[in-house]
Amino acid sequence: MPSTTAFLRKSGRGRPLSLALTLLAGLSAGTAVADGPRLSPWSENIVDATVRAMDSKQAMSVAAVPLNGPGLPQYINADEPMSPGSIMKLVTTYGALEILGPTYRWETRFSTDGQLVGHTLQGNLYVTLSGDPHLGMERLWTAFSELRGMGIDTIDGDLVLDGTVFNLPNGLPEFDDNGDNDYAPFLVKPSPYLTNFNLTHFQVRADERGTTAWATPALNAIIIDNDVTALPAGRCPSHHHFDWTPTFHDDGTITVRVTGKLPEGCRTTKYYSLMPAPDYTAATIQTVWARMGGLMTGRWRTGETPDDTRLLMTSDSPDLVTTVRDINKWSNNVMARQLLLAIGAENRLPTDADDREAGIRKVKSWLASKGVDTEGLVIDNGSGLSRASRISARQGAQILQAAWKSPYAADLMSSMPLIAMDGTMHRRLRNTGMAGLGRIKTGYLENVRSIAGFTRDTNDTTWAVVGLVNHAPAWNGQALLDKVLYSLYLQPPVETAFSKAPTKASTEVR
Repeated sequence: MPSTTAFLRKSGRGRPLSLALTLLAGLSAGTAVADGPRLSPWSENIVDATVRAMDSKQAMSVAAVPLNGPGLPQYINADEPMSPGSIMKLVTTYGALEILGPTYRWETRFSTDGQLVGHTLQGNLYVTLSGDPHLGMERLWTAFSELRGMGIDTIDGDLVLDGTVFNLPNGLPEFDDNGDNDYAPFLVKPSPYLTNFNLTHFQVRADERGTTAWATPALNAIIIDNDVTALPAGRCPSHHHFDWTPTFHDDGTITVRVTGKLPEGCRTTKYYSLMPAPDYTAATIQTVWARMGGLMTGRWRTGETPDDTRLLMTSDSPDLVTTVRDINKWSNNVMARQLLLAIGAENRLPTDADDREAGIRKVKSWLASKGVDTEGLVIDNGSGLSRASRISARQGAQILQAAWKSPYAADLMSSMPLIAMDGTMHRRLRNTGMAGLGRIKTGYLENVRSIAGFTRDTNDTTWAVVGLVNHAPAWNGQALLDKVLYSLYLQPPVETAFSKAPTKASTEVR
């Protein structure tokens, strides 16, 4: 689902190409750093580049460990807990593969307390939701097509949404985006009622008739005020040239006004999350049913599904491997947060009052069983969209080393973006000879840049590598992290690079 899930992460802005090329070109220009232990040439080079770019060698931490060939482990500030950004998703997804299993699925159940009489369902329709991060328009359309296939065209009762799958008495952690768009897709919160990522996709197209605006799904509560002017055919403008302003009314409707200028033959789009999840899901179901020619006489409400209801149909999600791929390729925040809640709900103990906290407890205990040192590790919400999350580079490398040995290593690795080819790495390290030679999860927050994953060098050795930049500002952190990957590829630290046997002090700086 790249076209949708790409909107559920916070994208970084482009970096000056000259800086990236300068950092990548300076692989052999490193000098010794004063007031610290003697470094290997590789680490010395990385620290020197960090000091030049950030004026501080503490701004970046790195751990790089060879997995299947010659190489010397490298650690730079590796025990310092740092804000990870979205590389935290690797902890959640790898944990889910082993804790829930790769074939785990979510099930949405449709049942009734009424009777089928002719073409009418006389009774309430209950939708028992499971927190399925994949539940969307297509699956709802398929489910209700099945109901229509039973000969039902009228539901003479209420639509009841059951979201009791999660226990969240403490609510969810808030994330301060420091931005001006509370409706951005990457900020969507997890919910048992989540469908279609809680997003409305707005589009405007210009043609010989002028401009036409529409939304998907087409919900009655959302009204578009189209004030886009059509121009003669020309170059299509970027989405930054359009202003989308939602106005919320007392009756529950929302008017979205869009302004700008659009040449004929062009279109512009916007994704917004504007409605509470229960309201959105109910409105989406009502829209799907109405578009099939169905009638629903009652209102919608939330409530618990009675034990004596009769099952009409179910809708199963894709397997967990598919979910993990969607999360990691395009850094989908809300799916990762849903996944942590699922881990908690499936492993809830009598002493657990909150499924988020239960999920964190389960993941940390599972990591400890893998030999990972979890001291100082803060998971918070499972996505990395957090100011509180913390992980050290050494902890990240330990997790990747454990994943390398996992029965589900292939499933995790195939979910990660390929260098210079797809996902959040598709534009990085192009024209370096590294295309497809690494699978790297990226992270981006204000003053945070990060990478974690597996990459190969010119000796065909695979390295587990974690790099974190925490610095204000961190705009050039991406170029530094690309240097880490490129230098591991081109000049990997190996035994033959030293005249003396290395010691821990010679390969580590803190």
